[in-house]
Amino acid sequence: MRRSVRLGLVLLFAARFAHADAPQPATLLGFSTERSTAERAIEQQLDQGLHAEDQRAWMKRLSAHPHHLGSPYGKQNAEFIAELYRSFGFDTRIEEFRVLFPTPKLRKLELVAPTSFTASLAEPAIPGDSTSGQTAEMLPPYNVYSIDGDATAELVYVNYGIPSDYDELERRGIDVKGKIVIARYGHSWRGIKPKVAAEHGALACILYSDPADDGYAQGDVYPKGGWRSDHAVQRGSVADAPLRSGDPLTPGIGATADAPRIAIKDAVTLTKIPVLPISYADALPLLRAIGGPVAPESYRGGLPITYHLGPGPAKVHLALAFNWDMATAYDVIATLRGAELPDQWVIRGNHHDAWVHGASDPLSGQVAMLAEAKAIGALAKTGWKPRRTIVYASWDGEEPGLLGSTEWAETHADELRAKAVAYINSDSNARGFLGLGGSHSLEAFLNDVARDVVDPEKGVSVLERTRANQRVTGSADEKREARDRANLRINALGSGSDFTPFLQHLGVASVDVGYGGEEEYGQYHTAYDSFDHFVRFVDPDGAYGVTLAQTGGRIILRLAQADVLPFEFTGFADNVSRYADQVRELADNLRTETEDQSRLIADGSYAQAFDPRHTYVLPKAKDPVPFLNFAPLQNAVAAVQKSAKAFSTAAADRARSGRPYEAAELQNLGQLLIGSERALTRPEGLPGRPWYVHQIYAPGFYTGYGVKTLPGVREAIEARRWDEAAREVEKVAETLRGYAAQIDKATAALGGR
Repeated sequence: MRRSVRLGLVLLFAARFAHADAPQPATLLGFSTERSTAERAIEQQLDQGLHAEDQRAWMKRLSAHPHHLGSPYGKQNAEFIAELYRSFGFDTRIEEFRVLFPTPKLRKLELVAPTSFTASLAEPAIPGDSTSGQTAEMLPPYNVYSIDGDATAELVYVNYGIPSDYDELERRGIDVKGKIVIARYGHSWRGIKPKVAAEHGALACILYSDPADDGYAQGDVYPKGGWRSDHAVQRGSVADAPLRSGDPLTPGIGATADAPRIAIKDAVTLTKIPVLPISYADALPLLRAIGGPVAPESYRGGLPITYHLGPGPAKVHLALAFNWDMATAYDVIATLRGAELPDQWVIRGNHHDAWVHGASDPLSGQVAMLAEAKAIGALAKTGWKPRRTIVYASWDGEEPGLLGSTEWAETHADELRAKAVAYINSDSNARGFLGLGGSHSLEAFLNDVARDVVDPEKGVSVLERTRANQRVTGSADEKREARDRANLRINALGSGSDFTPFLQHLGVASVDVGYGGEEEYGQYHTAYDSFDHFVRFVDPDGAYGVTLAQTGGRIILRLAQADVLPFEFTGFADNVSRYADQVRELADNLRTETEDQSRLIADGSYAQAFDPRHTYVLPKAKDPVPFLNFAPLQNAVAAVQKSAKAFSTAAADRARSGRPYEAAELQNLGQLLIGSERALTRPEGLPGRPWYVHQIYAPGFYTGYGVKTLPGVREAIEARRWDEAAREVEKVAETLRGYAAQIDKATAALGGR
């Protein structure tokens, strides 16, 4: 799902996550020295069982036909994957869920003034792409969970369609109320764009991909190069995912066949206005017809026109209608039971459904995960057994809104809260740099893993290659971290893939891992995300599929095999301290900006600076920003730092002592460590969106994929809701104090104070 932001995330990861050269530690986190040696020997066997040819053959089979949710080939793929897991030696079942999945019945878009044009709304076959002509099997380009609608109105160009773009339009005296807006993809998750448009009174929303972002401005277009061609269209969900993920009709419960369902009219995650995606070939005549003020520089894309804002004289007619049907999602669940701690589950997931052929998104990650499972299964066939239970999950229905993973997590919520050690996710994968995000309590552990995986292009560890990129391309602060910080800093997780229900709804420590940044990929959610495209422009020799399998396989094996679960809390303490500083600085900066703006309004500077030949609206003075009391948050962060340090000391002391763990002792310690991420949740959830219970990480209300850390506090400040911000500071502080207490219990279980 999240593939549209993969390049940006990889560059962000590569710019942040680095450290100076460090020797490979003899002892792995959570292992004794002796068992570290044994673990590395097992991982060498894992590597010997990984073959690019396996992944290439599976990808070709799985991507041979469109396999969206509810399609015949989607079901066949689920059955094929299940048979693979069984052949690997896993106890495998397919769990079914019934979910709302509307498909297009009517799509019509036409320019009716000042000239006439009818959008093609189609993706033609491309020579050399052997599957692009399978139009009878494909869902046409559309946005799932758009409502039906029929509107005719003047057109307004709103750039990326995010809140700051509407602020700019307001300053220029442009109102979208009663109009249809056209926005380009990018800078937020697509579902935010119709959400913000509806809040401003628009009647409908058109989305298009501008060539400046992933088309000919980036490089040669497909089939000469890998970038988006003129008729390629990005499909995708526009559900209000920041409210919750999953089936719109079964909020908070698994969408089993007999689950109670709400009426479609009561489903809050559906859009409020109709939405349609189009290609830049179809967008060009519309944008060319728009008049009004010339768009500011930041609004200008790569099309050969002068971008104008409108409204009018361009007037368009948009008509949409959908078949509001139910579909069956097929989740493939494969289990290898643990020999010693079977009730501690290490879960690995990647989805198998796609909008069309999905070679990159999601099959590049899916086949790497299958390779891991095959290699681990081969280990088990020699008599080796994992200490903890390993669960591999191939999800269905991720593309419409994390349906398969969410419904499974909600169905098994109580069992997962009791047993889930961690959830390890991947999605798309490509040639390039390591990308890591996740729970910061796993930061040191993930660094251990990344030190032991070799980059296939450069022959150094994937960790070192990422460090090198930061040393070359990072900001001054990031370069400083490359020199001084002990571990690569992993990214906090927002949303956009299947980790969301585990981390942010259930409080299961989670990781998202993949590679990319060197591919040519403009085919996100198009008919051209195909096997032919992948083997030319994404990972031609399959080397990074093997590298992802090596990485994911090590993560799973070490979590399953560790003496003590490899949680470490100083990384969390460091990151949450940064987040606390950020929200305090956010309030201070907002106060300064508000004071400056009020002064410029009062002294006439704005009025004097405006160009009298253009329309500008004088901004309204905003209420002053009060001084919030951040002391409870700062004190709670200090408590976490103290507890994290004590835990690390106790863990080191216990390791040096050589004293073995009793079975009951390990069971108790494991449950305390598993419970640490749960301690970061609150049952009432976040303000206005109770499904998201995690108090440290959440998708932003107006970003979607993009993370908001300390979301309750941060978003209340951004929205200037001061009483709410004060309450959220207290809630987060209370949560962090509870987290520190949980760490203290684990410290005591180690034999520390």
